[in-house]
Amino acid sequence: MNNFLSNDNRKKSTSNIVKLALFSGIIFILGITPFGFIPLGAFKIVTVHIPVIIGSIILGPKNGAFLGFTFGLTSFIMANLQPNLTSYFFSPIISGNLLSLVICFIPRILVGIIPYYIFKFLKKYININYSLIISGLIGSLVNTIFVLSFIYIFFAEKYAEILNAPLDNLIKIIFASVSINATLEALCSAVLVLAICKALFKNIKFS
Repeated sequence: MNNFLSNDNRKKSTSNIVKLALFSGIIFILGITPFGFIPLGAFKIVTVHIPVIIGSIILGPKNGAFLGFTFGLTSFIMANLQPNLTSYFFSPIISGNLLSLVICFIPRILVGIIPYYIFKFLKKYININYSLIISGLIGSLVNTIFVLSFIYIFFAEKYAEILNAPLDNLIKIIFASVSINATLEALCSAVLVLAICKALFKNIKFS
């Protein structure tokens, strides 16, 4: 009996590793290639966080946190390999400040944790489709809100300098500049999380 349980646990562990590797590979591909951005008129919709949200819901918060870390790692790598004006906030190698690691990793890890608990709570009270939609929306907004909040808290002066904006009006300018993009990303996330999670729930045994 113990042997059977041991073999069963090994199979589950191996299966979990395979799933994590699959999701991590998708995140890396989206994070380091143009596939992670959907052009929509004048806007670019970031999609790298979507497999993190899906992984959180399907695989649970611990695995979701790992996927969030993977997302953060891709941001860190790209900030150093292809630096731009905002790379300052995601790499201590560029900024010389370890707080950049907080911005790079903490919001992304939370994206891998929070949607699971949102979905778990909501599905007790409302339709599973609505639960997935709301989890996708919130997961996307978690990334946007925490990243921008940390940038403002840790690097407000530098961000104002990059935007060529007065520090006193920085919050208003940030909100105005990202509100449309953040809304589009959240809606895109909601649609894809709903479609993909429903397909996974239906066709694949996630234990």
